[in-house]
This record gives sequence, C-alpha cells and structure tokens, in this order.
Amino acid sequence: MPQRSEPRRRPRQVRAELTRHRILTAAAHVFTEYGYAAGTTNRIAEQARVSVGSLYQYFPNKDAILAELLLQHIDDTEPPPDTTGLSLPEAIRRIVHRTVEHHRVDPRLLRMMVEEAPLSQDLLDKISRYDRKRATELRDLLTGRPEVRLDDLDTALRVIVTTVELVTHTLMAAPSPVESQRLEDQLVTMVTRYLGCGDDQ
Repeated sequence: MPQRSEPRRRPRQVRAELTRHRILTAAAHVFTEYGYAAGTTNRIAEQARVSVGSLYQYFPNKDAILAELLLQHIDDTEPPPDTTGLSLPEAIRRIVHRTVEHHRVDPRLLRMMVEEAPLSQDLLDKISRYDRKRATELRDLLTGRPEVRLDDLDTALRVIVTTVELVTHTLMAAPSPVESQRLEDQLVTMVTRYLGCGDDQ
C-alpha cells in the first residue's frame, strides 16, 4: 500500500494546535540541519519536545510533515500588491518582488519541500489553485493596457506565472544563489520585454 502523505487529524483545541505547530517548526529545523533523508521522525519529535507517539497522532510519517510545510508555504503568500496608478513595468516589479520575497525565508528548506515532498492530491489541487489565482491577478493587471502586445493572452499568463515562480525558486535555492535584487531586476526586464512594452523604467 502507498504511504499516506496527509495529516492524520486537524486539532480542534488550542493546545493540540500548538503541539502541531511545534512539530512543524521542529521539522523545518531538522530538515534544514540534517537533510530530508536523515531528518527522521525521532529527531523531529526530540526537537519538538514530544514523544514519537504524539507526533504520529498528527502525522503518519515525515512525508506528510514535509507536504504540510509546503502547503503552509503556499498559504503564506501575501495578498496582491496595490498597483493603482503605476506604469506597467512598475506594476510588474511589485508582483515580481512579492514572489522573490516569498522565497527568501529559507531557500534550502523550500528546495527540499519542492523537490522531495510527496505530491498528494490535496497538494496538487492547492498548487493548481495558486497558479490560477496568480494568472487572474496578472490578467487584471494587463487588461486594458494598450502597450501589451500579445496574441494569446491566456497562454502568456501561464508562461509568465510559471516562469517567474520556477526561476525564482531555482536560482534562490541554488547552492550559489543569485542575489535577490539582481534576480528581481532581470525578471522584470524579461517579463516586460515579453509583454512587448519595452525595458523597465
């Protein structure tokens, strides 16, 4: 039988929620320090100051813990920035900046989550909703902008959202990461030129 990757239960009481949060915080620390292979549930339980039995009341295995950390990462994204009155390059910069900042918290842990977390249906559904939300935000920004010259807006939206997300993740989580401001500058230039509206201002 395949291993479960979903949490066993969602705590209803404050004390139980705090314990669950402590386990997740401990897991992030253990995975970052030891790596995923050596980041055992025993180490996570010790770091969280709970018994292994207590840990298993919340998560069936470390795959479920890693998947939950990735879900939290997706949920923690900030709301769309206010781009009212901004030029298109300025608005694109704010959107790109949000993505870059979202990846600065712990790039090593993020790389581990994305590359090793089991892709449960819940996780796949949330990633899909995340991508659609980003595309909708971008559509709202681009609609009515005469400087945008695209023949296939729907495909372009998906290309931009996916490219910015994957490039940011890959380069900031690399062993020799690109400095965040330089990455932001290059992404803004890339997206604005792709849209057909020239260089960043």
